Amino acid sequence: MTANHAAEREANAKEASLSPPPLKKRKVESTTTKRAVSSFFTPASKKEPERITWRIINESLLFASHQPDTADTRNRPRSKRPKIAAFDLDSTLIKTSSGNVFAKDATDWRWWHFSIPSVLKDLHADGYAIVILTNQGSISLRNDPKTIKSDQRSLANFKTKVASVFSHFDFPILLLAATARDCYRKPRIGAWKELLDDLDLDEGNGPVLQSSFFVGDAGGRAARTNAKADHACSDRDFASNVGITFHTPEEYFLHEEPVPFTRSFEPRTILNCSSSTSTHATPVIIGRRNRLDIVLMCGSPGSGKSTFYWTKLKPLGYERINQDTLKTRDKCVKVASGMLAESKSVAIDNTNADEESRAVWVQLAHKFAVPIRCVHFPAPAKLCQHNDTVRALSTGTFNPEKRSILPHSAFTGFASRFTEPQVREGFQDVIKVEFQFQGDEEQRRVWSQYWVFYL
Repeated sequence: MTANHAAEREANAKEASLSPPPLKKRKVESTTTKRAVSSFFTPASKKEPERITWRIINESLLFASHQPDTADTRNRPRSKRPKIAAFDLDSTLIKTSSGNVFAKDATDWRWWHFSIPSVLKDLHADGYAIVILTNQGSISLRNDPKTIKSDQRSLANFKTKVASVFSHFDFPILLLAATARDCYRKPRIGAWKELLDDLDLDEGNGPVLQSSFFVGDAGGRAARTNAKADHACSDRDFASNVGITFHTPEEYFLHEEPVPFTRSFEPRTILNCSSSTSTHATPVIIGRRNRLDIVLMCGSPGSGKSTFYWTKLKPLGYERINQDTLKTRDKCVKVASGMLAESKSVAIDNTNADEESRAVWVQLAHKFAVPIRCVHFPAPAKLCQHNDTVRALSTGTFNPEKRSILPHSAFTGFASRFTEPQVREGFQDVIKVEFQFQGDEEQRRVWSQYWVFYL
C-alpha cells in the first residue's frame, strides 16, 4: 500500500465518522410521469395540444374548455349542439373525500355519485353540450399585491382539481367559474350569456331553452331526513332566470321525487302588488307645504329614496344633498347651509337611520328657522338588497349614477341602527312611502328576475 493510498483511506474514515448513519432505503413514488418528462424535452412545435385551455373574462369569470384529442374528435369540425346539460360542481358532481364542507386541497374530492361519469357520457352521446357553472368565491382573478400569493395558490389548486375531474372524460366539457360578486355569479345569468356566445347560440333560442336543464344543490329545500337544509336557492333561481328546467342532484342522479322548497324573497310577488295600482297614476304624495324647508329622507340603501327625489322632489324645486357624492356629513351640512342661505329648499338623500343622525338636520332647520319634514321608506331589507343589486348590475336605465353594488353589511348596519322617525323629534310631519315598482315592460322583466344570493 503506498503512502498516498494510506492517507486517502484515513481521510475517508474521518469523513465517515462525521456523517450521519445511512437511511434505510425505501421506494419513492415520483409524481412526474414519463409522459411529462418526454413532453419537457419535446420541441414546442411537436408537442400535443393541451387538453384544457383557460381564459379569464373581465377579471372575474374563469372559463375552461376541455377538448380531448381522441380518435373521435381529432380533425372533426366543432358541431353546434342546440341543447345544454349544465351542472353545478361542488355538492352536485363532486364532494369532498374528507367529509369536510370545503376541500383541504386539490386532491380532496370524489364523485357525488358513482354513476356521474357514465351519465355525462350518455348525455354527450345524446347530443348535449356538457357544461359546469359554478360560483367560486374563494378564488380571486384580480392581481391584488396584498393577496397575490394566496390567490395564485387557490387558483392553482382549483385548476388542478378541475383537470383531475376532466381527465375522466374523453369528450368536450366547458366550465365557467364566477369568482366575484358581479353579473356572472349565480343566480345572475352573465355566465350563461358568455356560454351561449362561446357555443355560437342565440340567447332565448327556443330549442336551447326547451331541451336544456341545470342541476344544482342550492334548491331552497328545508332540512329533511339525513340531509341539512340547502344553503341557498341560487341554483334554482338561476335556472328560473335563464328559463330552463331545474333538478336537484337527488332528483336527477338518484331519481328521487321533488321535495318542497321556499324562497326568502320573491320579486314577482312585489310586482303583482304594484300592478294592482297603476304606477303611472300614482299621485304625488308630498307637495310644497312651505315656501322654504328641509325634507329629510329616512330609509335603507335601495329603499327608493333617490328615485323619490328625482321623480317627486326635484320637480318641486328641491336641491339634493347626498353623502355618497359629497363624502362626509360635515360637507353635506355645509352645502345645505349654503342652499338655505340662498332661500333654496333642500332634500337630504341619506339613510338617516337613527335619531342622533336625524338630530343634526333638525338642529340645522332650527338654525335657519325653517320647517323640517321627514319621508320614511320602510321597504324590508331583502327588497332593498334586491333593488341595489338590480341597480348596480343590470344594464339600461336603472343606474344613471353608475353606483357599485353595496356589501351586505350596508343593509345589516342600517337595520342595527334604525329607529323609526317620530314627529316628536322636531318634524313638521312624517310621511311613509311604501315601495312601488315603476318602469316599462322590459324593466319589469329584468327587475322580476332573481338577483341576490340570499343565505
